Order: sequence, then structure tokens, then C-alpha cells
Amino acid sequence: MAQKNIVSIPASGGEAGLNRYLAEIKKFPILAPEEEYMLAKSWREHGDTDAAAKLVNSHLRLVAKIAMGYRGYGLPVSELISEGNIGLMQGVKKFEPDRGFRLATYAMWWIRASIQEFILRSWSLVKMGTTAAQKKLFFNLRRMKNQIEAFEEGDLKPQDVAKIATDLGVTEEEVVSMNRRMAMGGDTSLNVSLKGDEGSESQWQDFLVDTGPLQDERIAEAQESRVRHELLMTAMDSLNERERHILTERRLTDEPKTLEELSQVYSVSRERIRQIEVRAFEKLQAALIRLAGEKRLLPAA
Repeated sequence: MAQKNIVSIPASGGEAGLNRYLAEIKKFPILAPEEEYMLAKSWREHGDTDAAAKLVNSHLRLVAKIAMGYRGYGLPVSELISEGNIGLMQGVKKFEPDRGFRLATYAMWWIRASIQEFILRSWSLVKMGTTAAQKKLFFNLRRMKNQIEAFEEGDLKPQDVAKIATDLGVTEEEVVSMNRRMAMGGDTSLNVSLKGDEGSESQWQDFLVDTGPLQDERIAEAQESRVRHELLMTAMDSLNERERHILTERRLTDEPKTLEELSQVYSVSRERIRQIEVRAFEKLQAALIRLAGEKRLLPAA
């Protein structure tokens, strides 16, 4: 996609340049659903680069918000945003408005994927594993440490290592090794002073005034929730009446019924109810995967 009329972060200028960029992207309005749809149709059907640029610019704040969530990996925020913008453009390029969901819902997968791949490439200087479990550990270790209040420098306590390893499904050795590698990378402090264009000073945290989700992020989450609910309801149609009732009563209610209670309803053994529940859940999973693939909710690998 041509980057015509798309705001870019200055290649030089440091913190002041990034400050200007963050201020600049706030000027772009969030698109109404109808306007977004027409712009997406114009880009997809006629190759209208101006329409594509408007779609991208209206979601630059979403990229910045997501990128801020990865600022603890010792990499410049401006580079994280730049990589996220690349993911956003890929999302716009592949977005199909007739699928029935908003661009933000679709694009956020591409944004996160692009940022995460950039982080993994950057951290490859310190050799690390690339299995799914190790990537999960890499992107969740800091969150887990915060949850158990393991703020001290150096190695984790044995009990903390054990808990993190269990929760994330990795070995204790992998937790210790990853913690040491990430400690080498250092963190980016939110209290670093930034100098403005006119000599005024502020801090990184000043750009995080709104701790809640952005409007377009809220729209994306609501849209994603609606789409997933519709997928679930459609997938439930793949079950017969008994399977649907048992699965609902066992897994989709706030107060699940016991196997004994359902065995009395259907006059069968508890083991038979368990077998029906497992089979119904497997059928539901298969239907959800198929439907999600048809709607292209996830970017291609």
C-alpha cells in the first residue's frame, strides 16, 4: 500500500519528534461506521489511496495505545509505533468491509502481531526460544511478576518461579532464564523527562493521561464481543437438542448443573452425560474454528 498522506514518525528528532507525532495523530477524527464502510469499499474496489490513507490515519491512535502496552521491553516507543503502523496498513490492505465487523476489530490483530514480531526480532540478539510456550512466557512474564508483586531485582524467589511456570505451562528453568535475559534489556521508565519544542519539560507518563481504552478500541472490543457471540450462537446449531441443553447447563451458565442432576433428567448414567458433554464441546469447537476461518477473524500466518 502506498503511504500517501499517512502521518509518519520523524526519522530523526528524538523525543520531541515523537511528542509532535502523538499530538498530530489526535487531530484525526474517529470514523462513523458508514463512512468507514464507504472508504473501505472505495479502497478495495477502486484502489483509492486517499481512502486508504483516511482509514489508516483514523486508527493511528489505536496503534499508539497498543504500542504503549509493549514499552517495557527496552525498545524505543517510536519504533514500536512504526512497526504497529505497518501492521495497521496490512490490516487495511486485507480488510473486507462486507464481512460485517469494524476495521479496528480486524486491524488490532495485525497491529499486535507486527509489534510482537519486531520485539522478538530485536531480542534475538539475546538467544531465546521461539516455541509458542516460550513466546507466551516472553510476553507475559512482566504481567505475572506484577501480579505476585515480584518487583525486586535479580533472580525470582523459588516459589514465584514455580507459580509462573505452572500458570504459563513452561519449565522453571525457562522462567529463570527468560527473567535474566529480560533483565539485561532494561525497562523504559515512564518518568524520563521529555523536552518540548519551547523548552517545557514533561514526562512519558504525561502522554498516558487517559488510562481507559480509546473510543475506537472500545468500539473494537464491543464489535469483537458481538461477533464472537454470534459465532457461538451459530456454532450451537451444529449440536442436537440434547447436546445443546447439556453443554449449556454444564458450561454456559453461571451455576452449572452437576452430572448427577442431568443424569436424572435424561434417565442415563452420569458417565453417559459426561460423554455427551465432551462430544458436544468438541463439535462446538470444530464449528467455531470453521466459522472463524470463514469470517477471517485472524490474520493469515
